[in-house]
Amino acid sequence: METSDSNSFSAKAKRFLKQTIRVLRITKKPGKEEYIMVLKVTGIGMAIIGLTGFVVFIIKQLIF
Repeated sequence: METSDSNSFSAKAKRFLKQTIRVLRITKKPGKEEYIMVLKVTGIGMAIIGLTGFVVFIIKQLIF
């Protein structure tokens, strides 16, 4: 039974490796403009989440 388990693991590992290589081949390094856009969107998202948490905290402090 151990050989079937190791074969199964081996097959899964090979399939994962093939999929990983395929993904790495089709991806590309972002350009400067794309990087700055992602940076802005991420910063805005973090600011919104932080502001929401701050507002909830203030409301909680006012109620209790």
